[in-house]
Amino acid sequence: MSTGAAADLNGFRLFASGSAWNQDVSALPVDSQSDAYIAAIGTGTALHPDFGTQYGIPYIVVDSSNEPKVPIELGIYGSESDPGPFAIPADAPTETTTSDSHVLALDRATCWLYEIYVASVNTDGSWNGDSTALWDMLNNASQSRPYDWTSADAAGLPIFAGLVRHDEVARGSIDHALRFTVSNTRKAYVAPASHWASSSTSATRLPMGARLRLKASVDISGFSAANQVILTALKKYGMILADNGSNMFITGAKDPGWNDNDLNALKRLTAADFEVVQMGTVVTPGSEPQGAKPSIASFSASPATVSAGGAVTLSLSVSNASYLIISPEVGPVRGASVTVHPTATTTYTLYATNAYGRSEAAVKVTVN
Repeated sequence: MSTGAAADLNGFRLFASGSAWNQDVSALPVDSQSDAYIAAIGTGTALHPDFGTQYGIPYIVVDSSNEPKVPIELGIYGSESDPGPFAIPADAPTETTTSDSHVLALDRATCWLYEIYVASVNTDGSWNGDSTALWDMLNNASQSRPYDWTSADAAGLPIFAGLVRHDEVARGSIDHALRFTVSNTRKAYVAPASHWASSSTSATRLPMGARLRLKASVDISGFSAANQVILTALKKYGMILADNGSNMFITGAKDPGWNDNDLNALKRLTAADFEVVQMGTVVTPGSEPQGAKPSIASFSASPATVSAGGAVTLSLSVSNASYLIISPEVGPVRGASVTVHPTATTTYTLYATNAYGRSEAAVKVTVN
């Protein structure tokens, strides 16, 4: 991946091939309630590209080998957040067109994706966020964070994975599902989502994670080449319901390369041109999947006492975890050990997370 704001990923594809985001759904059956769901949205509701040169969700690609990891001060949803530190620069672009204030940063050195909801930067370069989420771009995004936890998105999903990006449209192919919103959702979710954000139990409202697909019969030949790239993706991968918002709004990245007038041509399509792909198990209150949290067999420091700046090896043995974070200083880790150089007495906390919860362990390193 290139680095910088709205950087070109140069064909890099997030997550493993088995991820729901990368699944070809063009031949899957239509959900038996598809017509009712589309009617609830409004068959005449226009498809709306919620991105362009002036709006959309921005992102930045960084390289943590030369970008320091900074602390994240957690807010309202701190108990369901990943604590950091993350390699997010102070000048990372922040979404300014909505109150969501998302910040999305991809680390090309380690292939982690950092996302913050209601983000703001402090004078020392650290960040505040009402909710944060960490994603392993080399793994399967589905169910890596706990069921019933929000993320930087209402459905508990990664935001960046579903953005329409200018670099991929310019390359001629989008090889993943897109993100979209509707105004009224159900108090339920279906994979790949893991969180709801509604009090309604109406059976005509879509659960978070539902996937709409542009009908194969829809003729897209009259659209521009750029728009045909987007519409082809909607036929092959569909779009996944990720948040409450305006009906049939698909999300993309803000980029000066977009042709706003051309994007507006997508509004010729309506909800009637789409169908709901057959859904799996719909999770409702009381039916949430159950399982074991990660098991931390050991977390130790050697040596446990050092001079300021001395090398300390933190060793860990963990099973059944989707990802690991050590805070402060370290951030996300892969492997069984990491070296730190504390300048003051520090207690390091290991956070091990999977689809069923989070386990923690701590070790203190004394600096003489």
